[in-house]
Amino acid sequence: MPSSYQGARRRLGSAFPEIFPLALGCMGMSGVYGQADENESVATIHAALDRGVNLLDTGDFYGMGHNEALIGRALKGRREQALLSVKFGALRDPGGNWLGVDTRPAAVKNFLAHSLTRLGVDHIDIYRPARLDASVPIEDTVGAIADAVKAGWVRAIGLSEVGAATIRRAHAVHPICDLQIEYSLISRGPEAEIFPVLGELGIGVTAYGVLSRGLLSGSTPAAKGDFRAHLPRFTGENGVRNRRLAETLKHLAAAKGVRPAQLAIAWVLAKGENIVPVIGARTRAQLEESLDALRVELSAEELAGIEGVVPASAAAGTRYAEAQMRTLDSER
Repeated sequence: MPSSYQGARRRLGSAFPEIFPLALGCMGMSGVYGQADENESVATIHAALDRGVNLLDTGDFYGMGHNEALIGRALKGRREQALLSVKFGALRDPGGNWLGVDTRPAAVKNFLAHSLTRLGVDHIDIYRPARLDASVPIEDTVGAIADAVKAGWVRAIGLSEVGAATIRRAHAVHPICDLQIEYSLISRGPEAEIFPVLGELGIGVTAYGVLSRGLLSGSTPAAKGDFRAHLPRFTGENGVRNRRLAETLKHLAAAKGVRPAQLAIAWVLAKGENIVPVIGARTRAQLEESLDALRVELSAEELAGIEGVVPASAAAGTRYAEAQMRTLDSER
């Protein structure tokens, strides 16, 4: 990227190092959206690092360890260029079925030991429970991660998909670096109660799903193993209605002289200097397209115009299936 982008770096929490305004989400490199090319994935990570992207986001359950091992391979000889954000606690069986979460203190330390080994590193920069475990007080989970911070295995503590009350309770135990939550032009729930609390406490946001899993860029589930085929926003009448939204965004982007994905990313960037979009690029071409969103400037009038044409209430269907929505603390 041009050197001018270096001045646009952002900070997650007051004590965390400055980071590039976009983070690279690596989940899609481990089969979630269908088959991925491992060599291209490594090349994409290298290209991101070369362009200044320094935060890589993963989860120990992405590909059941495959994603961490892949990142570990990509970072050999380049660890100093990357900050690692890792989610833990999600339980899956060999068939990939969701079994719940486990964030007991002993489980926290067990998951952490395996992640350090697969990644081939001596510390993780941001460690976070993937979801709230209803059977374990958040104070106990954060306390266990705080022990890992004291031991030098973790640098900062993050949260994922939790609500305002849980954020306050967690932050009272140990300073929270950032909240990872889905946020896009058509997933704007956090604006009402969660973002104000984050602003009050000085906590950053790593926003995933900024393209609503490709919906806003016109992508449709096609490949075998693409989990989007089971999401409410991509199926049936919901899918038909939401594709019309994608067409609307396409027209807005064309009028601006950019691609829909770039406009969607630029919108998120413009919503707050404490927000870092997590882009799920699986290829170098997708990475370059996303990075070009940093060239897109949106005035207050343009933001209002976009939100007027694609309002927060426009999306049809929930962002996850009903069973998963019930487990999200951020939706309560």
